[in-house]
Amino acid sequence: MARKNIFDSLMRAEPPESAEDSQQDSGFRKFGAAKSISSSIDELARQASKLTEGETIVEIDPDLIDGSFVSDRMKADDQAYQELLAAVRERGQDTPVLVRPHPEQNGRYMIVFGHRRVRVARELGRPVRAVVKALADIDHIIAQGQENAARANLTFIERVMFAERLETLGYGRETIQSALSVDYQTLSKMLTIPKAIPAKIIEAIGPAKGIGRDRWLELRKLIERPKNTEIASDFVTDEEFTAADQEQRFDLLFNHLSGARKKPVKKAIEPKSTRAWAAPDKQVTGDIRNTGKSFSLALKARDAGRFGEYLAENLDRFYEDFRNTERAKQTGD
Repeated sequence: MARKNIFDSLMRAEPPESAEDSQQDSGFRKFGAAKSISSSIDELARQASKLTEGETIVEIDPDLIDGSFVSDRMKADDQAYQELLAAVRERGQDTPVLVRPHPEQNGRYMIVFGHRRVRVARELGRPVRAVVKALADIDHIIAQGQENAARANLTFIERVMFAERLETLGYGRETIQSALSVDYQTLSKMLTIPKAIPAKIIEAIGPAKGIGRDRWLELRKLIERPKNTEIASDFVTDEEFTAADQEQRFDLLFNHLSGARKKPVKKAIEPKSTRAWAAPDKQVTGDIRNTGKSFSLALKARDAGRFGEYLAENLDRFYEDFRNTERAKQTGD
């Protein structure tokens, strides 16, 4: 079960984009640095509860707000965002975002969480309702990660890429575990995915809503096979893939790689060559074509029509003669 939203007393969450399918992993006992970090976040939560009076909720020009120093989303102009945009346009921004004073630029702010609401405000040309809180980088990333985990509005691969970016920035496993509310084993499995699947392939697939840990691990195993990385890299630039909806792209690539491992289908039996026939008196000629599953006889010349009618009228007799001949062959008579 994901850690309780530490800012729940301050903000009601926007409706989630989607329910993460079985991949909100269980929590874990915290020791050492992780326990210290958790205590720090709990203290932030206690301080945040004092802000409900509203005096610290301010309106900020969205052009003065920069994104978090570590991204937790992949680009997707999805239906949930359009619904949020429509809701804010109609009734305004119900829930404030959390920002911190920018650590490097005076007069600017950095988003801790609420990126979509800032984007909506920018698109609508409205100020952003925000709570401003001074946070250290480590508290920032844990608050950002746990807010998204509590609201379950990041897909599995977005959580993976968030973890991978934190590791690249030099944060330890305990910090990343605390940010994502996952145990060591789960985090280790998550981080094997971006190590095996090139970033350009993951970015081409996109958020992959509804695709959880098990299927991503299966894709990782496919791509780890010899030559499959190159095959996958080529396929994600193919028109069939790029023209598909984002929800279909994971399955397209998965099926393509699965098919690449199957034995090639045997070639169909080549049709036999067409042969010609002609009556001794040359009054009827014909082209015969036999593929094994179909047979055709095209009659031509002067008596073609009358001879064709004769054949059609006597098909039952000819077929009976054929069966008698076949039976004789089988009995050896």
